[in-house]
Amino acid sequence: MNKSELIDAIADSADISKAAAGRALDATVEAVKKALKKGDMVTLVGFGSFYVGKRAARMGRNPRTGAAIKIKAAKVPKFRAGKGLKDAIN
Repeated sequence: MNKSELIDAIADSADISKAAAGRALDATVEAVKKALKKGDMVTLVGFGSFYVGKRAARMGRNPRTGAAIKIKAAKVPKFRAGKGLKDAIN
């Protein structure tokens, strides 16, 4: 499912226009981004949690030359599915 299909599903389910559903989805995504940028966790009960994980610095290898390169530490967004989502899938 891509973004436009998700907007269509939201519009049908909530009985709102596609434009309003698109704005609502964009606002939700932006709110999640801002919270993660601040280091907060976003929890949607029954769906799951978005949080920021830390990836340690490590040594990698350039596949073209085979030379060793240093990969910097990074913060990465992560998602942990909640019980409701797991139950719905299984």
